[in-house]
Amino acid sequence: MAQVPNLPRELRSAQVIVRFFLRTIILAVFAAFGSIGFGRSLAALLGMSIILSSVVGAMRREPPFDAVLNHWDETVAYAALFFLVSSFNHVVPV
Repeated sequence: MAQVPNLPRELRSAQVIVRFFLRTIILAVFAAFGSIGFGRSLAALLGMSIILSSVVGAMRREPPFDAVLNHWDETVAYAALFFLVSSFNHVVPV
């Protein structure tokens, strides 16, 4: 019977960065089809991503300031994108 190798529980930082960008692309695609507009849809999806990443980070008991990237770093990145998108949503066109 084949032995399953012991895989590390922590992901490398490069894997976390790729995961973040793939999820961000998926969120942007879904926001493009939102009925309330791209900006508001993207802000809502980013808000849900903030909650999801923080819950997963807490459940996995990942340290917030670790040497490798983890879900808490993704939470901060999603929060930064959320506030950036939200700031553009409040601009009134002339």
